[in-house]
Amino acid sequence: MQTIESNQVLEALSLTAKKYNLNIGEIEQQILSADEASCKQLVLQYALDRIDMIEPNWTFVAAQMLLLELYEKAAHSRGYEPSQKYGDFYTLIQHLTDIGIYSSDLLRSYSKNEIEVLGREIAPERDHLFTYMGLFLLSDRYLAKDYHQNLYELPQERFMIIAMTLMKNESRENRLTYVKEAYWALSNLYMTVATPTLSNAGKSFGQLSSCFIDTVDDSLDSIYLNNWDIARLSKDGGGIGIYYGKVRALGSDIKKFKGNSSGVVPWIRLINDTAVSVDQLGQRQGAVAIYLDIFHKDIMNGFLDLKTNNGDERRKAHDIFTGVSIPDLFMEKIEEVDETGKSIGEWHTFCPHQVKQIMGWKDENGVPLGLEDFYDEFEHKAFTEKYEEAVNHPLLPRKTYRAMDVMVRIMVAQLETGTPYMFYRDEVNRQNPNKHILGPGRTSIFCSNLCTEIAQNMSATTIQKEYTDSDGNIVIVRRPGDFVVCNLSSVHLPNAIGANVLERLIAIQMRMLDNVIDINDISVKQAKVTNEKFRAVGLGTFGWHHLLALKGIEWDTDEAVQYADEVYEDIAFYTIKASMELAKEKGSYSLFKGSEWETGDYFKRKGYCSERWIELQENIRENGVRNGWMMAVAPNSSTAKIGGSTDGIDPLYALEYAEEKKNFKFKVTAPDLNHHTYYYYRKVRHELDQNWSIKQNAARQRHIDQGISFNLYVRHDIKAKELLDLHLEAWKRGIKTTYYVRSTSQTEIEECEACHS
Repeated sequence: MQTIESNQVLEALSLTAKKYNLNIGEIEQQILSADEASCKQLVLQYALDRIDMIEPNWTFVAAQMLLLELYEKAAHSRGYEPSQKYGDFYTLIQHLTDIGIYSSDLLRSYSKNEIEVLGREIAPERDHLFTYMGLFLLSDRYLAKDYHQNLYELPQERFMIIAMTLMKNESRENRLTYVKEAYWALSNLYMTVATPTLSNAGKSFGQLSSCFIDTVDDSLDSIYLNNWDIARLSKDGGGIGIYYGKVRALGSDIKKFKGNSSGVVPWIRLINDTAVSVDQLGQRQGAVAIYLDIFHKDIMNGFLDLKTNNGDERRKAHDIFTGVSIPDLFMEKIEEVDETGKSIGEWHTFCPHQVKQIMGWKDENGVPLGLEDFYDEFEHKAFTEKYEEAVNHPLLPRKTYRAMDVMVRIMVAQLETGTPYMFYRDEVNRQNPNKHILGPGRTSIFCSNLCTEIAQNMSATTIQKEYTDSDGNIVIVRRPGDFVVCNLSSVHLPNAIGANVLERLIAIQMRMLDNVIDINDISVKQAKVTNEKFRAVGLGTFGWHHLLALKGIEWDTDEAVQYADEVYEDIAFYTIKASMELAKEKGSYSLFKGSEWETGDYFKRKGYCSERWIELQENIRENGVRNGWMMAVAPNSSTAKIGGSTDGIDPLYALEYAEEKKNFKFKVTAPDLNHHTYYYYRKVRHELDQNWSIKQNAARQRHIDQGISFNLYVRHDIKAKELLDLHLEAWKRGIKTTYYVRSTSQTEIEECEACHS
């Protein structure tokens, strides 16, 4: 079989150079004198060496050389000439199904004629949209290979396989139309799917959701069954969030024997070992975040020091991530000062087990409740009332600190390790459109996920009974709690807004997300039950700084804040409208009745009173919505790079930098960098006043029904008062969560790939 010849290399080089006005005289001469086997590598290295702020478009020359290599590898594996670029699509599906790489569902769901029709839709010219970094990551991590790592799948085929997989259960009369529309959205890089979907769609292994969140009850059964559940999900590539606020504290009683409880730290260390031992698809260790309430007795007794480098290593868990669930009352206590300005606010911490034993609070079914089960609504301050009752109870043990001392410990840990994440529990629960299930004042959402953008109702799974059946099998009956699932996908803002396709894009994107719920095979069954019960999805975005640069808007301006408000209101409108249209076609999620989507309270609270919103509310009242939650902005690091844009809502890391992972290192520049956009990129992450980022995010958060992965970027020498003021500002502006505090002194933080959708 022929290889890619030097004349094809020259042709690809010339066309790309002409498009981007690059001088290729020197490399042309070198190609003419090189042997054919080395000319691709010669041009590739030449291009990679020249990628810089002056000539960033050499990345597209490098991408062309990598593309020729991919065409050659796929042609060799599949037995056709590389000059064809793409081989027969049906033959590809049949072969990869035969050898067990693809699921047999594709051939069962689609006829040969349908697959051939879709094969003709594949547009190889869209491969030219990739930067070198984007194409490298896609080919290295996501394109299908056989068990000997021979490449079979090419970029446009991966996109078509994803589209076919997500649309396979649609009605036959519309299915091919939806597949073509999904392929249009993916192949034009108007959107990305979650990393697990990008990797696993159409294949015989893996699942499609990004993250999962579980609640651990105060029992040995719950602790160990949670560990088993997260091990299985981690094996399948999911990131994990776990709420530990119900587990009794250090020194609490066990079976009325006082002082026997070892608290949460040993159990978290056990989870840490699971995360390390059960890796994600053999590629990386598991990624788990543990959340604890700021009023839990163990918060200052080991939890905030789990990842720091000082103290007893026997009480460390360096491989997990931490998050703190914070009520408004704590932030108010921080602001309490005396006449000299000294902080005087007291903060009391309690063991949740002792609170339930002594306070006697119960729900309508007689089930004991703790402080964690209440939150402050806008008028009814349920948590504050219960907290003050607990503080004033003479028999309830507690540990008391200055609130500011607790906050200082949080900030010290953040500057050293990047964590804990901040989860503002009252605001999250106030803004929950599905609070009707327990009612206002009763906590439905205890924590977020690994990347802090998911906020959905959650509860613990419990063992009801254990018995031996007639065949001698020991059967454990578990009542499923609400085990949260994150189904993610993101809009490429510069591409979608630039092409004016936002409404069309979000309609097909929401259909794709909704279909993930039905076709996904989740190993933990209570997660599957919750997934189908609420049908929650998380449509997000990436490329915000890229978009600002293209629009000529500086980051640190009121114009950027206003633009965030406008863009995300449009996204919210199109997303909710798309969910309504899906409900009209397929039915609402099971708990729509009584939700704020139905009553209209969600829209009133947001101040949506324009004609289009009023009309949409009427349509929702009549038709419902398909999804209980709809929007969440994930970090979008990996797939933003595949899309050739900037991460999530983050400011640019640097105008030019070396991207380095375990198996590569090469230069990357800001996307669409030129003499015009340079001005709007010139201030990068740690140089920007973070108050402007907070203002932007507050404007954006108003329109997002869940949360946003929002990092704070600070200098290593930031004063404690300055970091405190950033946290207070974020809380006051109604931001639900903050993700990492990234200091200039920190080494790179290992993060969860699954959520970087």
